[in-house]
Amino acid sequence: MEELKYRGKKREGRHRDTWDPFQLNPIGAEKEQKRICFRLAQYLVAIIVGLAVLTSAVVAKGSLLVLSTLSSPSSMRSPKERQFFMLMTVFCLVCPNFLVFMKSLWKCAFKSFVQPNIRTMGFICVIECLVSLGTSVLVLIVMPQFDVLTNLFISGGVCIVSSVMQIVFKLQREKWRIVFPVCSLILIIAGYGFLGADYYVRVSSFVDNQKDDCFIYIGVGILSSILVSLCWWENPLQASNNMKEVLSELDGFRDFVFVISSILRVLVIGAVYLIYYYLIKETIIWTDFELLNDEWEILQIGLGLFFLQAFCSAACHWFGVVACKIHAIRMSFALPISCTGPAVLLLGLILFLTSADELNESQQYNSIIEFCDSLASHNNKNYTSLVLLEITRSICRTSLNSSYMMWPFSMLALEGMCMWLGFITCTYYIWKTKVQRIERTSQLFIRRLYESAFIDLSLLLNTKIKVARARNQESHDDIENCVIYLCATMWHETYDEMLKILTSMFRLDRYRGDPKEEHKDCFDFECHIYVDDSYMVDKDSGNRLVNSYVNDLIQVVVEVYRVFTNKEPDDVSIIETPYGGRLMCVMPEGNMLYVHLKDKSLIRNKKRWSQIMYLYYLLGWKGYIVKNPQKIKRQNNPCRASLISLDGESFLLPQYDNDTKRNHISDDNTYIMALDGDTDFQPKALILLVDRLRMYNNVGAACGRIHPTGMGPMVWYQKFEYAVGHWLQKTAEHVFGSVLCSPGCFSLFRGSALMDDNVLKRYTTTATKASEYVQYDQGEDRWLCTLLLQQGWRVEYNAASDAYTNSPEEFKEFYNQRRRWGPSTLANTLDLLHSGAETVKRNSSISRLYIFYQMFTVGSSILGPASVSLMIAGAFQFVFKIPGTLSIVIAVIPPVFYILVCFFAKANAQITIAAIMSVLYAFLMTASFFSIIGDMVMQGTFITPTGIFLLSMTVMYLVTAVLHPEEFGMIVYGLMYFICIPSGYLLLTIYSLVNMHIVSWGTRESNKTETEVKKIDNLLCDKNCRICCWDMKLQVTQETENLMIQQITAAVGQSTQQPLLATNQDVIQQTASRVEPQRRLDNTKEESTFDEEYSDDDDDDDGGDSYPFGVDLEEREELPVSDWVQPVKEEFLKKLTFANLKRNLQEQIRYTLRKKQQDDVCEELVMMLTDTLNGELNGVGPEDILNDSQLEELQYALSEQARRILKTNRAERLDRRVKRAIEKTLTAPQVQRLDEGEYDFWVKVIDRYLKPIVESKEHKDEVTRELKSLRNKAVFLYFIVNVLWVVATFFLQAIGNDVISIKIPKYFANGSLSDDYLKVEPLSLMFLLSFAVLLFIQFLAMLYHRVYTLIHVVSYRSSEKDYKEKDDEDDEGMILENQIANGLIITSDDL
Repeated sequence: MEELKYRGKKREGRHRDTWDPFQLNPIGAEKEQKRICFRLAQYLVAIIVGLAVLTSAVVAKGSLLVLSTLSSPSSMRSPKERQFFMLMTVFCLVCPNFLVFMKSLWKCAFKSFVQPNIRTMGFICVIECLVSLGTSVLVLIVMPQFDVLTNLFISGGVCIVSSVMQIVFKLQREKWRIVFPVCSLILIIAGYGFLGADYYVRVSSFVDNQKDDCFIYIGVGILSSILVSLCWWENPLQASNNMKEVLSELDGFRDFVFVISSILRVLVIGAVYLIYYYLIKETIIWTDFELLNDEWEILQIGLGLFFLQAFCSAACHWFGVVACKIHAIRMSFALPISCTGPAVLLLGLILFLTSADELNESQQYNSIIEFCDSLASHNNKNYTSLVLLEITRSICRTSLNSSYMMWPFSMLALEGMCMWLGFITCTYYIWKTKVQRIERTSQLFIRRLYESAFIDLSLLLNTKIKVARARNQESHDDIENCVIYLCATMWHETYDEMLKILTSMFRLDRYRGDPKEEHKDCFDFECHIYVDDSYMVDKDSGNRLVNSYVNDLIQVVVEVYRVFTNKEPDDVSIIETPYGGRLMCVMPEGNMLYVHLKDKSLIRNKKRWSQIMYLYYLLGWKGYIVKNPQKIKRQNNPCRASLISLDGESFLLPQYDNDTKRNHISDDNTYIMALDGDTDFQPKALILLVDRLRMYNNVGAACGRIHPTGMGPMVWYQKFEYAVGHWLQKTAEHVFGSVLCSPGCFSLFRGSALMDDNVLKRYTTTATKASEYVQYDQGEDRWLCTLLLQQGWRVEYNAASDAYTNSPEEFKEFYNQRRRWGPSTLANTLDLLHSGAETVKRNSSISRLYIFYQMFTVGSSILGPASVSLMIAGAFQFVFKIPGTLSIVIAVIPPVFYILVCFFAKANAQITIAAIMSVLYAFLMTASFFSIIGDMVMQGTFITPTGIFLLSMTVMYLVTAVLHPEEFGMIVYGLMYFICIPSGYLLLTIYSLVNMHIVSWGTRESNKTETEVKKIDNLLCDKNCRICCWDMKLQVTQETENLMIQQITAAVGQSTQQPLLATNQDVIQQTASRVEPQRRLDNTKEESTFDEEYSDDDDDDDGGDSYPFGVDLEEREELPVSDWVQPVKEEFLKKLTFANLKRNLQEQIRYTLRKKQQDDVCEELVMMLTDTLNGELNGVGPEDILNDSQLEELQYALSEQARRILKTNRAERLDRRVKRAIEKTLTAPQVQRLDEGEYDFWVKVIDRYLKPIVESKEHKDEVTRELKSLRNKAVFLYFIVNVLWVVATFFLQAIGNDVISIKIPKYFANGSLSDDYLKVEPLSLMFLLSFAVLLFIQFLAMLYHRVYTLIHVVSYRSSEKDYKEKDDEDDEGMILENQIANGLIITSDDL
C-alpha cells in the first residue's frame, strides 16, 4: 500500500506540469533492497563452517593422540595390540601423502606436465624428506614415550622456524609488529624449558617410575619439531620476495614435484617405522598382524580411529579453505583453528573426570595417587572404557600423580600455555589477512599438502602471509582494477525486449555509481549497443532515415532514463561515422552508453560481424590509443578537449575517463561482456562472472545460467530443456574439462584471450565453403569458444549468474532456431575432437578422458533418432500389444516419411507437418508413460531395467531440482519435455539435417523487405484466415503491371527527388570525401549478400520528413550532417519542453549537490529556481520546445537567481557547480564530428574486414551446390548409423529373446525373488546402461558444482555504490579526481 501511495504522489507531481504524466516502470528499475534474510543466511553458513572446522580439527587431533596413547609402551595394552595401533598411526601419516600423490598424478597425466628443473626439484625433495623424517620421528618414536598432555603441547613447537624467518626478513608493515614473532620465539623456547623442568621433576620425584632416558626423547622431540617446521619455509620467502625465481619456477612443475615428494615422504615414514621398531626395538612380529575372531574389537577400534583421523583431517582442510573463500577467515577459520588445542585439552579433562567418577563409584579413593595406582585392576576391553581408561592412565603419568601435591603440575600447564601462545603470536597475521571472493587455493595456502598429525598448526602456518608491496612489484594478493565493455547486438528487437537490456544497463550504472569513486568490486564499464539494419529510405522524400527499430530504441533510452532519474537525458551527442552513426549518452551516475547504428550498405550486418566490429574497436583501436597516447592529438593536450574544472575539482569528461583509466589496466583485466538485445540481468550476475576471470588467469570466457522467458507450450518445453542442460550438461563440462559453448546472449570474455593468436584474426574469416557457412555463421558463439579452447583457454560456467532472455514462442521460430544450432554444434564439436590431440597438449583443462566423454556424447546424439524410434516402437508394443518386430517397422515409417517430406516439400510445409506429427507423438508418449506404469503394476515389481531406469531418472531429476531451490518449479515442465522427446530428438534432428543448406537465421526475421514492399504495392486480395488453431495469411497480388504506369511512377519519383538533390548539393559535396560516400546512391538498388538471399531482412518504411528545429544555417554549413541526424536530434530536443525543463532542473540541482552536506541550500535553490522558471515561461505550453533566445534568457535569469541565493547563504564556492547544472539542463543534444584518428580506423577496418559482401550469382550457385552436397553427406551418415542400430535391434527381436538375451533375476517389490527371469536384449541393455552411467556422472558433477556455487554465493556481499573508504580531502583545494590519469595538465583556460 505504501508503494502505491508513493507512486501516486510522484504521478501527481508530474501531472502539475504536463497533461501526459503517465510512464512505464520496467520491472527491476527499483533500487536494491537490503537483503536481511540473505545476510542472515550468510552468517549462518559461516557459523556452520566454523563449527565444522572446529569439530573436524578436534576429532582429527584427538584421534591421533588416542592412537599414540594406545601404542605407547606405558599403556596397558598387550604388545600385539600396541603393534597394531602403531601401524594405524603410520597409516594416518601416509594418508595425506597418498591423497596429494593421486591428485598431482591426475594433473600431470591429464592436465599439464612441465619438465622440472632437476636442481630445484632436488632441493625441494631434500626438504620434504627432512620434514617427513621429523614428522615420523616425532609421532612414531617420541610421542609414544610421553603422556597425552605432553603430546598435545609439544606439537606447538613446529612454528619455530617460521618465527625466526619472520624476524630475519622483517615482514611486518609497522615496525612494532615485529614483537609478535619475537614473543613467539621466546615463548616456544620457554615452553621447551618448562618441558625439561617438568620431566626433571617427574624423574626426581619418581612419578610413575619415570626413567632418565626421557631427556633423550625430549632432545629428539625438539630436533624433530625443528625439522617439521621446515615444512612452511616458502611462506616467509614469498612474502619477502626472496628466491623469487626459484619459487616462480617451482609453480610451473609443482604437481610433478608433489608426485615425487609424496613417494619419498611415504618411503621415509616406512623407513623410520621399520628401522626403529623392527631393527632397534625388535617389537614387530609379522604373525601378530593376523587378528583372530576374538580380536575383532581391536581391529574395529584401530580402523575406526584411523578413518576418523584421516577423514576429519581432510575435512578440516577442506572446510578451512571454504571458510577463507566465503570471507569468514576470522570467524570460521582463524578462531576455530586457534581454539583447537584448548578444546582438545578441555575434552580430555572432561573424559578424565568422567572416567574418574565412574571408577570412584565402586571404591572411594583418598588421593589421586591411590586412584592412579588402581587403574591397572580395571583393565577391561569394553569399547568405550578401553579408550577412556587409557586416556586416564596417560594423564596419571603426569606430575598430577606426584607426591609433592599439585605444584609440579603447574610446570606442565605453563608449558602448554607457552606453546599455545607462541603458536598464536607466530600466526598473528591471519587475523588481518584480507581475501578476495572465491580466492584461489594457491593464493590462500602455500602448499597443497596438509600435515594430518598437526592439522591445526598446519592450516595456520600454511596460510599465505600477504604483505603490502610497492606498486611496481607484481602481486596477486590485491584485487586488480578492470574495465568491462558491455556489448549488446540488436537485430529487430521489440520495444519490450529493448526495455529489458536498457534497464539492465542502467541498473549496473546505479550499482557502480560515480566512476570517479572506487567501488569495492574494482571495475569500470561502458555500454555499447550495436544495432544492425538501422536505416531505411523514406518512400516520400527519398531521404535515408533511421528505421522504426532505432526510433523505438531512442524512446526506450529516454523512458528508462526518466524512470531512473525522473528527468530527461542530459549529455547526448550524435556522431556520423563511416559505418552509419553513433549516439553517445552519459548515464545518470556518469558512466557511458554508446549506440552504434549500422548501415548495411556501408558495413556487414549480422551478429558475427557486429562482434568483430566491436572487438576491433574496443580491443584493437582503444587498446592502441591507450598504449600510444602520443599518436592522438587529443591525448597530447587533454585539458581543452577532455578535461573540465568545476568547483575546485578537475576531472575528465566521462567519454574519455575509461580510456585514461585503461592506461593502467592490462589486456588480461579488460573484459568484453557479450549480450543480446533482449537480455535481462542483475549487476550481481556480471560481478560473479568477473570473479571467475579474476581468480583464474587461464579462463578465457565465462557464462551464466540462461533462463528462457515467454509464454506458451514451446517456452515450457525450453524452460525444462535449458534447466536440464545447465543442471547436468554444463556442470559436467565445467567440472571434467571445459564448457564448449558460452552463449552470446550473456558471456564474459577476457580481452587477452580474444586477442590471442588464431582467435580474433581467425574469427574474421569470411565463409566461402559449405562447411564454413555451417560452422562459422550458424553458431558464432560456439565457434568462438572452439577457437579459445584450441588455443589453451578455459571456458567456465557459473550457475549463480542468472540472465533472462526471450525464447521462441512459435513452433516455426523454434524449429528454425534449432535448425541453425544443431548442425553448428555438431560441426564445432567434431572440429574440436578432430584437433583433440593438439588441444590436449595446449589446454590444461582438456584431458584425453574429457575428449572420450565428448565422443560418447556425440555418439549418443547421433544415435538419438534411432533411440527415439525404438522408444516409440516400445510404446507401440506396450499400448497396442504389437509384436516387437512389427512395432519397429511401424515406428520407423513416420521418420522415413518425414525425411521425404523435408527433401521435397517447402520449409513452411515441413514445419506444419512436423507440428502435426509432434502432437500425435505427444499422445503416444502419454499413453506409453501410463502403459509402463501399468506394466509394472501388472508384473508386481518395478525392479526391471525399464522400471529402474524410469524411477532413477525421476528421483535424480527431483533431487537435482531440490538442489536448485530457486528453480524447483521447472520440474513441472518435465512432463511437457517428456512427451515432446520425439519432436525434439527425432523430427527436429531430421529437419535440421535436411535443411542444413539453408543458412538464414530464421528468427527475428521481418515480414517484408524494401524490395518486397514494392512488389506488393498493388494487392488484389489481403486476408487473414484461421483454420482450427493455425493462423494463415492470404495475399493475391497483380502479377504484371502496366508499363505506362511504371514509366509515369518513375518520372514522378525523379521529379520529386531532384529538388532535394539540388538543395542539398553543397552539403553532399562537403561530406562525400569523409562520411558515407554511398549515401548519394540511397535511391538506387542495393546489393544483397548471400545471407540476405535466404532471409527476410526488413527496412521499416516508417519515417517522416526532416524538420530542422533551432539549428542555425551557418552552423549547418560548418558541420554538414546527413538526413537522419535531424530527426534523431528532435527526439532528444523534447527535454527542452517546459514540463521536462522544470523536472530536469530540480533533479539536476539535487544530484549536483548530493555530496556537499548543504541540504537546506539545495532545497532552497530547487524551490526558488523553480519559481523563477515558472515566471520566465509563464506563457509557454507544457509541450512547447524553447527556442535559442528563450533558452539564453532563461539561463541568465536562473544563474542570477542562483548566485543571489548562494551569496545569501554564504555558499559562493558552489556557484560554478550550480551554474554548470543549469547549463547542463538547458543544453541541447550536440552534433559532433568523429576524431580523425578514429575515422581513419573505421575506414580501414571496414575495408579490411567488414566491407559488405557482394557475391556473384555463379558463386552463390556454387555455394548452394556445396551446401546441398554437404547436407546429403550428413544425412547419409546419420541415416546409415541409425539404420544399422535399428536393424540390429530388429533382428534381435526377430531371433527372439529365448535365443539371444540376458536373463536378469526378477524381484518383487517386497524383495522376494520370483521364479521367472527378465529377458533383455544385450544391445538395448548396453545402451540403457551407457546412458544411465552418463547421467550418473553428470549428476555427480552437478553435486560438486553445487557446493562451489554455494561458496561463491555466500561470499558475495557487494551492494549498490559500495565505495572504498578514502581519506577526506580538503574541499577547497585542488583535487585531481582521476588520480591515475598522470600527465594531465591543468591550464588557465580550465581555471
